[in-house]
Amino acid sequence: MKVLLLLPILACVLTVGQGMIYGRCQLARALKQLGMDGYDGYSLANWVCTAYHESSYNTEATHYNTYDGSTDFGIFQINSRYWCKYGNQPSSDGCGIQCSELLTNDLATSVACAKIVVKESWNGLGAWVAWRAYCEGRDLSQYVEGCGV
Repeated sequence: MKVLLLLPILACVLTVGQGMIYGRCQLARALKQLGMDGYDGYSLANWVCTAYHESSYNTEATHYNTYDGSTDFGIFQINSRYWCKYGNQPSSDGCGIQCSELLTNDLATSVACAKIVVKESWNGLGAWVAWRAYCEGRDLSQYVEGCGV
């Protein structure tokens, strides 16, 4: 009887968290597999650098922006005001998704949305403040070094 009572609790514990923190090379390999190496002219190292400085490779990262009330989501910190729907917040919903879809360890949705952001924003990867501040114009080889990509 005690085992039966614990099973539902254990099942809840196991299914609550769907995100993860990627390792640098693990993320580099996953992004390469999803077509990010050279996407829109940006090297894989640019994408890994951006993810590091936006979320520390954490797919469950969120950040509330006090200046406009929007929220950034996931490994690339994609903004709710322009790219995804979040509750009743106003949004352009450029990626046509719920923001919660950006918070899982399956990077396919985050990558698909990031590709839309790069293509539709006027400044490519410059849409990410972290890329402009930490990655743009720098030697980024350290972000993919030793990863076999």
